[in-house]
Amino acid sequence: MTELLADVTPLLDERQRRLTAAAGARALGRGGIAVVMRQTGMSRNTIKRGIGELEAGVEPQRGRARAAGAGRKCAIENDPKLVEALDALVDRDSRGDPESPLRWTCKSTRQLAQVLSDAGHPVSHVLVGELLREELGFRLQANSKVKEGKQHPDRDAQFRYINEQVRRHLRSGQVVLSIDAKKKELLGQYKAVGREWEPKGQPVKVASHDFPDPKIPRAYPYGVYDVKANEGFVSVGRDHETAAFAAETLRRWWAKVGLLAYPKAKRLLICADAGGSNGYTRRLWKVELGRLAALTGLKITVCHLPPGTSKWNKIEHRLFSAVSMNWRGRPLTSYEVIVELIGSTTTSTGLKVHAEHDTGTYPTGVEVTKKELAAVPLKPHKFHGEWNYTITPA
Repeated sequence: MTELLADVTPLLDERQRRLTAAAGARALGRGGIAVVMRQTGMSRNTIKRGIGELEAGVEPQRGRARAAGAGRKCAIENDPKLVEALDALVDRDSRGDPESPLRWTCKSTRQLAQVLSDAGHPVSHVLVGELLREELGFRLQANSKVKEGKQHPDRDAQFRYINEQVRRHLRSGQVVLSIDAKKKELLGQYKAVGREWEPKGQPVKVASHDFPDPKIPRAYPYGVYDVKANEGFVSVGRDHETAAFAAETLRRWWAKVGLLAYPKAKRLLICADAGGSNGYTRRLWKVELGRLAALTGLKITVCHLPPGTSKWNKIEHRLFSAVSMNWRGRPLTSYEVIVELIGSTTTSTGLKVHAEHDTGTYPTGVEVTKKELAAVPLKPHKFHGEWNYTITPA
């Protein structure tokens, strides 16, 4: 019935639509008016008026449904400058004008309607929304994070270099990993971003504030994403996110996953951000990789993304985005909850994730001398050796 109404009503005149909707509402019984309202967009009063006409008996319509010139005129016809005034309010340049009435206020439809009415253009907030969509082509949109800071002149060249290294390693059956640390999380009944289905009026109750407090335990997820296998490995630390923690996560991945999946591998390519615990300026990171190379016997090549481009790291949109979706709206009350939520993350493209709790301690402020760094068998590449280098097993 409701689909029939939605298909037929656009083909009828005003009176026929009213009577057809009224007949449909009566046929549906209790709650029928609400159903017809949703399907046709007609008001409750209009449908009730049609029901009254049906009950009183109606005569067949002859001639026009409405006298020529009858009916309320469109707001734009009554006020030809209405759209122009609205356009001036929402225009980005004019809104930055010190004289603009909306310079420091939210551009909600109610605010816009109020300012327009004060300026001699009486209008409702509903009509403002319709004019924004239909006449001016506006839509509600969030900010888009696409602007980057100062770009390195070799930014694009470094991306091309990384892509070529990835292709070479994959063609020869070697291992390609994307690594990074996820945002640290507070443990406890704290608000989690997103929403989850709960009984109506019974949301999960969490703390009203989550101010930083050194006493509150924190979780430090560090991830390894296998580009070829589309698999993730995440260690959830409880101490600090350091270069030693990052290298330990790589060691665990190799011992529990990589060694079995790639028994003939000789080389390992790591794609990492330019900063953080695995940044290209971190001495401890390179020393720890030297130890990892000696332990595994792998020749480890590291390619850092150019500064300011961390969001292009594959692990961000292949692994961490899926993890965030999986635990949206759920308070992270313990390390076990975080590990279970990360480990149960899947996607339609076949992503699999293994997660575990790392109870180790990783002190900060560890000093690495120039002599210790020089002992690492590290060979810089000819192209930006500070970003691209290979460490051989000692």
